[in-house]
Amino acid sequence: MKVLFATSEFADFAKAGGLGDVSAGLPRALRRRDIDVRVLLPAYPEVIAKANDIAVVAHLPGHAGIDPCCIGEARTDDGLILYLVLEPSLYQRTGSPYAGPEGHDWPDNDLRFARLSLAAAEIAAGRAGMSWQPDLLHVNDWPGGLAPAYLRWQGARVPTILTIHNIAYQGLCDRERMPLLGIPEGAFHINGVEFHDRVSFLKAGLFYAEHASTVSPTYAREITTEAFGAGLHGLTSGMAAEGRLSGIVNGIDETWDPSRDPHLPHHFEADDLSGKQANADLVRTGLCLKHSAGPLFGVVSRLVHQKGLDIVADTARDIVREGGQIAILGLGDPDTEHMLSRLARSHRDHIGLLIGFNEPMARRIVAASDFCLMPSRFEPCGLTQMQAQRYGSLPIAHRTGGLADTIDDGETGFLFSDLSGEGLFGACRRAFEAFDDPDVLAEMRQAAMARSFHWSGAAAEYEQLYTRLIGRRTVQVVPAPARRRAPAPTVELRVAA
Repeated sequence: MKVLFATSEFADFAKAGGLGDVSAGLPRALRRRDIDVRVLLPAYPEVIAKANDIAVVAHLPGHAGIDPCCIGEARTDDGLILYLVLEPSLYQRTGSPYAGPEGHDWPDNDLRFARLSLAAAEIAAGRAGMSWQPDLLHVNDWPGGLAPAYLRWQGARVPTILTIHNIAYQGLCDRERMPLLGIPEGAFHINGVEFHDRVSFLKAGLFYAEHASTVSPTYAREITTEAFGAGLHGLTSGMAAEGRLSGIVNGIDETWDPSRDPHLPHHFEADDLSGKQANADLVRTGLCLKHSAGPLFGVVSRLVHQKGLDIVADTARDIVREGGQIAILGLGDPDTEHMLSRLARSHRDHIGLLIGFNEPMARRIVAASDFCLMPSRFEPCGLTQMQAQRYGSLPIAHRTGGLADTIDDGETGFLFSDLSGEGLFGACRRAFEAFDDPDVLAEMRQAAMARSFHWSGAAAEYEQLYTRLIGRRTVQVVPAPARRRAPAPTVELRVAA
């Protein structure tokens, strides 16, 4: 089975969020199942700097207002094949995959990711002049959303699947951009790319793909509702009714192992947590927190409204009053950053804040903390709660999306349904009670650390889904006119959806 996995992020080189981790973890797990999966991504400066021995394997023409590009081939150290979209005018820029150094989205993001989508469609359809052609195209989030649409508009019958990592980000642009993007005028319709009189890349992907997946079963159900569907609940509920929407929980990288994580100054295991306490002492010192025998609550998160950090702020005084401390690491919305900065200044000895992202420090806070705060308003999957459980940090989380699917309430963490400061502190009170009972705390930690969140489970489910989608293409045998000396028929292959 051959699969092209198109993504805008890849954790080895360029990452803005959880998509980067998925794009690095899932293809590798699929390869271990003998699937020939290859990753297509833009050639950002970080990719060019870190990739080894890039060889140009294809030249793709321009289309409408989309510039031509080259496709470079490289390999990761463990042999995963990468196809890189080489177009310096679109991708050779400083900043994140989506925004400049000031944090503002690039104004031509529609063209940048239309180029990615078009490259994916041309490779999938066998129009790139490459020796390799996939059986299926797997695209991710809105940056790849136009790929299934381009394939359909070109008449190609390649099975496609779109994974929604966060339906709130839809890749919207003005209708006037359609000629530049090569979108047919007739596609600007409720049954097409139109979304409130604008073009939605994500809606295009959902409408034209054969199947959609999300990153947890609960989130797959949630996005069919008005409350969580971000205006697309009509489309997603219809897909669910047709059996075209799946929820598959993400995995986490196998390096999340407290017994051998190179980022941890002190290693530990479920039956010997002395190293966990030593890490906690170092984190407290690094964040200028007082030494404390009370619990440490960790927050490692993007600092945005979705993550409910305002609810943490509402609850922080009560946590500190009960003897707890909070360690926060993250980067995001300036208003949220300023709110948390004020909070940390008002509780200097008990709340520590680091604005920014640093992988070693993120892992140390997770390893050091007794509990992990995750009051997300919505959470498609979430990775931190899985990472925290592996490190014996019991998550305290809103019962939504992937949090509900990956935390066993009262066994490996604490869930709450009332999204408020009172709801969060009610769960924190249960955590304080567990902390004060060494036997209960040890039992919960051991149960959490025993959980397996490896990518192998997700890879097995995706393999089944791929097989089903590829199998829908039926092969019809059509006899050719009989030859005078050889009456046996030739075989013409017709591919039907």
